[in-house]
Amino acid sequence: MQSILRSVGGYVIRNCEEKDLPFVININMLTLPEHYSDYFFSSILAELPEAFIVAETKNQIVGYIMCKIEFGFSNFRKLGFVKKGHVVSVAVLEEHQGKGVGTALMLEGINGIIIRKSDEIYLEVRVSNESAVQLYKKLGFIIKSRLKSYYRDGEDAFLMAKDLS
Repeated sequence: MQSILRSVGGYVIRNCEEKDLPFVININMLTLPEHYSDYFFSSILAELPEAFIVAETKNQIVGYIMCKIEFGFSNFRKLGFVKKGHVVSVAVLEEHQGKGVGTALMLEGINGIIIRKSDEIYLEVRVSNESAVQLYKKLGFIIKSRLKSYYRDGEDAFLMAKDLS
């Protein structure tokens, strides 16, 4: 049973289901240079279904976000471990970008992390991906550091985080 979280334009934003994973994996392969095993996608869905979200239009999956929960040092506080959400991957097919789909996916992914009572959420983004950096800033994320040669091709990443407490 599909749980619709919101609609934006002609797109439905809903929780991912196991049957959606082949389409999610295909979007990942088409849009991002970072790829994961089928098992990885399945394990993230099992671990945190509240924050594994898809965008659909005309019965076609066109985007996704998948997040997980981690415990580690805060990106905001000097001492102590915190419970934090990690945006592992988010992607929208090129022909559906610029229509609010990415924003809607991010908002619902963040909501899924909030449901699990996390203190903060973070992500890594290519420094060259200016449109994504601007979107994340608009959503309240702050650049916390630059990760040198983070990606396999040697490109740096920004570590961006948002305090949820």
